[in-house]
Amino acid sequence: MIASLTGELREALEDRVHLQVGPILYELLVPAADLASLRASVGETLTFYTILYLEGDPNRGNLEPRLIGFMRASDKRFFERFTTVKGIGVKTALRALTVPVGEIAKA
Repeated sequence: MIASLTGELREALEDRVHLQVGPILYELLVPAADLASLRASVGETLTFYTILYLEGDPNRGNLEPRLIGFMRASDKRFFERFTTVKGIGVKTALRALTVPVGEIAKA
């Protein structure tokens, strides 16, 4: 399991970032609520708290590993709990996080 990654933020795209950790460039899916601050942090050293999951259909043998990165450990914990709600999968949960986790938790 990859619990966290620390490295240089190289790029912030629409729903993901590229993080350089030594010679390896990681792609992490990130909540939309964090993208504005991440775009302003390109070039900085950041730590992301991560969740690794497999996307695809195991019956067809086409599983792809995906990393989700959170700027705060509390956001990661919220996401793990959020995805236990019936009908809320990983992708749905990521799309739902268009506002900060704290605001969602209060609602």
